Amino acid sequence: MSVLTHLLPDSNNLKLENCQLDEIKTQIKLIVSAISRVVNCPVCNQPTQKIHSRYERLLADLPWADYSITLQLRVRKFFCINSLCKRRIFTERLTNVTAPWARKTLRLAQRLSVIGLANGGAAGERLLQQWGIKVSRNTLLNLVRSIPLPPIVTPQTLGVDDFCFRKCKTYGTALIDLERSRPIALLKDAQAETLTEWLKAHPGVKVVSRDRSKTYESGIRQGAPEAIQVADRFHLLQNLSQTLKQVFGIHAEALKKVEKQVFSTDTKVLKEVETAHNLFLIAEANPCPVVPIFPQNTSLERKVQSAKARARRRDIHEQVWNLRSVGLSVQAIAHSLGVARNTVYNYLRSSTFTERRQRSDQGLSLLNPYHDYLLSRWNSGNHNTQKLFEEIRACGYIGSYATVNRFIRYLKTLPGSQPRQGSRKNASPKVSSSSHRPLTPSRVTALVLRRPELTQPNEHEVIAQLQTAHSDLKSVIELAQQFAFVVRQRLPEQLDAWLNKAKNSSVSLLRSFAVSLESDYNAVKAGVTMSVSNGPVEGHINRLKMLKRQMYGRAKIDLLERRFLLAI
Repeated sequence: MSVLTHLLPDSNNLKLENCQLDEIKTQIKLIVSAISRVVNCPVCNQPTQKIHSRYERLLADLPWADYSITLQLRVRKFFCINSLCKRRIFTERLTNVTAPWARKTLRLAQRLSVIGLANGGAAGERLLQQWGIKVSRNTLLNLVRSIPLPPIVTPQTLGVDDFCFRKCKTYGTALIDLERSRPIALLKDAQAETLTEWLKAHPGVKVVSRDRSKTYESGIRQGAPEAIQVADRFHLLQNLSQTLKQVFGIHAEALKKVEKQVFSTDTKVLKEVETAHNLFLIAEANPCPVVPIFPQNTSLERKVQSAKARARRRDIHEQVWNLRSVGLSVQAIAHSLGVARNTVYNYLRSSTFTERRQRSDQGLSLLNPYHDYLLSRWNSGNHNTQKLFEEIRACGYIGSYATVNRFIRYLKTLPGSQPRQGSRKNASPKVSSSSHRPLTPSRVTALVLRRPELTQPNEHEVIAQLQTAHSDLKSVIELAQQFAFVVRQRLPEQLDAWLNKAKNSSVSLLRSFAVSLESDYNAVKAGVTMSVSNGPVEGHINRLKMLKRQMYGRAKIDLLERRFLLAI
């Protein structure tokens, strides 16, 4: 019993009277009683010894090994001897054991709060079941809600960024202390007024790092007018890449011509292996013709629908510019054509119709990893579709036979293929797979903005061919690379000269980009000058997204803020 006494929540004020063990239910009930002779009134703090009555409370406590613990606590009620006190009878408070009206001990509630904070409601409930503690997810979430938020220490360098409660619907604002790389607050929305109120309530911020949001720029200017605003360098390059994608989208035909010129003779050497676990065989030393991109199985109806949709978008683009030339506003154009205002804004960015980006999964197939193996087997004279299908199935292919059959039939249609007539000798041409990726606007943008030391020789050739393909492309590529160099090397003395060149460019989209930078000139120049970055803020936003998804529909601002700020 002496050992059990030391395991009580408060061995100085509790006395162990008895212990009941239930091996079937794996429960232990401890009968304990309060032993303090003098207690204080919770209202007037007057000490008293005058007992009124006794009663019992059942409290859940931390488990011991595989046994759950219940405290049958015998406590007392006392008379307050202070005649001026409004409370005549009160129950003694065991502040080191439990809270008033609680059904669990303080130490159990503290452990549950930590588990709920780290895992959330449903995951915490499943974990506690493994430990023999029965508690609902709502209890865990209520315990997390009851944890007080830490006091806010105003940082000198603040990071600001938005996050979504519902994507494209409702947003909030995360505030990060960039000196300690710790979150300090979550705001309920992404409005300038809310950020202004917070900055006024917490004066002392000297530097604020943000993205290119006009909303945050306005909120910081009103809430902390003396603070230095810093435009994040990543977002500067991201805005440039968005502009480049639009420019290259306009010149889609030029991209296709350059792709044919650069990659028309591209070949890929195939390697041989001796076991079925490897999927490559050595091709012959002589270069093989490159097999064209395997066409996807798109129905004629789908192609017709796609062509009609493209024609409709092109027609709306022309109508938008015609109405704009008459002098109509964006709102009037949108109402007249029955489209959204954002659509009108997008079309007004360029007088040339911009083709849509291709699907990100275009050309992807379960058969793609096995193309090289199938081509090598084709080159060695094995044209039996069933046999090839069985070979790649043994190596992990989980697709259908029809896909393999369609690919082999496609190889037989290539120029140079001849049907076999009485001879088993292969008359089909040897082919190899294409080793290049198609030149989409996104792909070309990545090539242009890539660091020079990371660019491959054939990629340099692509960029050179693009510069010769069109004068506008040459100007855009040169200015984009110059701006990326200024931002990465942090050369503020070259920023003004670049802005003058961009504003005088023949490309309207690049001129608009330069104008937007000039409207936020001080923040852009501070971003190019100072080492402050929004990178740590983006890292915390990723963690915040993970917490939000863990909690499904329960991630309201009160719970989300505590799990975000009080992370262990």
